[in-house]
Formats: sequence, C-alpha cells, structure tokens
Amino acid sequence: MKSVASSLLSRLANVAGLIATPLTPAHYLGLLRPLAANHTARVEAVSRETEDVTTLTLRPGRGWQRHQAGQHVRVALAIDGRLAARMYSISSSPDRTDGSITITVKAQGRVSKALCSSEPGSYLTLGVPEGDFVLPTSQRVLFVTGGSGITPVMSMLRTYAARGTMPDVVHLHFARSADDVIFASDLFDLAAQPTYRSILVTDRRRFTPALLTSLVPDWERREAMACGPASLLEAAAFTNPRVERFAATLVAPSDASGGHVRFGTSRVSAISDGRTPLLRIAEGAGIHAPHGCRMGICHTCDATLTKGCVRDLRTGDRLQAGARIQICVCAAAGDVELAL
Repeated sequence: MKSVASSLLSRLANVAGLIATPLTPAHYLGLLRPLAANHTARVEAVSRETEDVTTLTLRPGRGWQRHQAGQHVRVALAIDGRLAARMYSISSSPDRTDGSITITVKAQGRVSKALCSSEPGSYLTLGVPEGDFVLPTSQRVLFVTGGSGITPVMSMLRTYAARGTMPDVVHLHFARSADDVIFASDLFDLAAQPTYRSILVTDRRRFTPALLTSLVPDWERREAMACGPASLLEAAAFTNPRVERFAATLVAPSDASGGHVRFGTSRVSAISDGRTPLLRIAEGAGIHAPHGCRMGICHTCDATLTKGCVRDLRTGDRLQAGARIQICVCAAAGDVELAL
C-alpha cells in the first residue's frame, strides 16, 4: 500500500511540475502512460552505497536510447511544484538485460537529496545519454577517480567484466575514508579479474607525480582517464588524461565589471558583479529560469541576449547581443538584457 501511495504522490507531483512548465504532446502522453514516453523512468529500486550516496535503479520508457559506458544523463523531478534537473553519470553497464539503468547520487544538493529520498514506484524524467567520456581504446589503462567521480568508470568496469574484455587496468581511487568508498563490494569482486588492479587511497594523501610513480611505475605507458573533484583533476593534469568534470571551471578576470541585468520577459532587474553566472543572478531575483546541469553541458538554460555583452566564464570569450547564451556559465560584462 505504501509503494502505491508513494507512486501516486510522485505522479501528482509530476503533474504539478508540468503545469508550471511548457507542455508538449509527449508530456501529456507521459501523464497517462508513464513508461510509454521515453522521457520518463520508473524507480525500480533504491539502495544505499555509503552514508550519503545512493544508487537508484531506473526503468526507462519505451524508445530509450541505449547509452555508452561512461555517459551521463539529465534527470529531472518535481520539487515544490516545479521541475528541477541535474546531470548524473550512468553507473550501470549498457549490457544489462533487464531494461534498467542505474545512477549513483551523492546527497549534496536540493535535486540530489530529493533523488536519494525517492521510493520504488515513483517516476522521474530522463534526457538522452550524452558525453564522450566513454570506453578507452587502449589495452593499457589508468583510471584516476575521487569520491563520486567513480560512477562513470564503474559503468566502464562493469561493461568490461560483462563482456569478458577487461584490458590491463590500474584503477587509482581516492576517498576520505574506507567507509566512503563507493562500490566497495563491486571493487572487491572486480579484483578477481586478473588484468584489473584497484588501488584505494583512503588516508588523505594527495595526488602527486611522486605518489603516482610509487603506486603505478608504468603510468606513462597507459592511457589516463580521470573523474572527480576539481582539485584532483588539476593535480592529475600532468598525466594528460581524458577528463569528466562534475562542475564547470569558471574563472572571471581580475578586472571583471558587471552592471544592470534586465530580464525582459519577467520585467525584473538586478545588479551583477561581473563574476556571478547569470543563472544565479536570475534565481536571486526570484526568476525560476529553466536549467539542468549548471555547468554548460545540457543547454537547458539557453536564453537570448537581447542587449549588451556577456563573458563566458569558462573561456573568457565575449558574446554580443543576438547570441543564444548559456546563463549558467556566462556573466554580465556591463549592462545587459535577456529574453527571460
């Protein structure tokens, strides 16, 4: 009875969220037959990995596009009557035969905490699989992961194991403590693979060339792939790795200056310091701007710049009036107006 009630409440919450956002025919279909629309997924199971990390098993609707190991997906759910979304790596292998996928979520933000509180039988909204952080082509691989950065790599490792194609892999994983190692039992099982070696660093040692050389003497002859906190990715840059980031690296120049920001459609104005992304300016002004990843990947937050100039905080490039801009990674460079 509890699961039926939670499913019904989830459906009603999704209805509220959809009323608050533009509707398409697929949305109406999804309300009537949730798994008939490929943008909807049912939560099949919820399991705890660590104290603050949860894995959700999701069954996507008919027409789901099979992902590649290592890719991520946009996940949305209704919170307080509005759809909120974030990007999450798929932690399962695309070779699963039950039609389900898994995402593994750390409860550290509003959307992530809501997802970790999901119950079996509830429904979520999915985008399509995205990203090029996928299986390497080399037969000698170095994975460097930290914290929840292990999730896309676990999809790859599970895929290798399922196909019986595990190359020569050294996996160096950093966690705050042994209790914080996500997928600890899976890593233990993978150790049975003769060509897979896992090295867990749980004593707060930092990633350095000296540490890597001591743990993986042949690292220079391996294809490196890294995913984790920005500090780890910066430290691992000398290995020239393929990288998956969970947050954009935004840098404003020292001479950045903002101005007045007018949101034309909403008829609201605010002040920018030239360093803060326009998405945060909009939210601070009470505008519920569409958004997803908050790091310049999904383009959900795109808006037209009708007046002025903005700076892309990832690249430093300036964009002029008439451009479609990603407000999660752009800041005002003087007075601007957005069609938002």
